[in-house]
Amino acid sequence: MDGPESGIAAECTSCAALPRTKPPHIYNRSMRGLMGLLLTAAIGVGLYMYFLKQASPGQGMVATQAISLTGVENDLIGIGQAERMYFAQNGSYADLATLTSSGTMNIARNGRDGYTYAVETSATGFTATARYTAPLPQMPPGVAPPHFPTVTLDQTMEVHQSD
Repeated sequence: MDGPESGIAAECTSCAALPRTKPPHIYNRSMRGLMGLLLTAAIGVGLYMYFLKQASPGQGMVATQAISLTGVENDLIGIGQAERMYFAQNGSYADLATLTSSGTMNIARNGRDGYTYAVETSATGFTATARYTAPLPQMPPGVAPPHFPTVTLDQTMEVHQSD
């Protein structure tokens, strides 16, 4: 025998002393996957923040006011569709009272959340207008009152806002 450090026993004991490690390419693959996950999360958060800012109410508006304004715009679109239907049936445009009494318009009210609706007609078109006519809400000192734009819709069915 050559001694205690030779043969199979020597090979086993010398390998047992070394720590078992994974090959370096496995760590690279794991890090690449982790970096990809972090990059995807960062892009997702960035897109979320961008679209969250886009969904916020306009300058000088609060969230409930933006919701009410959307309802007003939808009402004007309904009035515009009723005008088109009335024109197709009768060959002329009509005011709000005529649209309601003829059954062409299914909107029974003349306003929403402080806005009042009016329709001006001519032989060639119409303009439906929503104006804020309610008193402005009381605001604390130093706080500007919310902005209430005038909303219009004409025979092109385009909604426009103005101050």
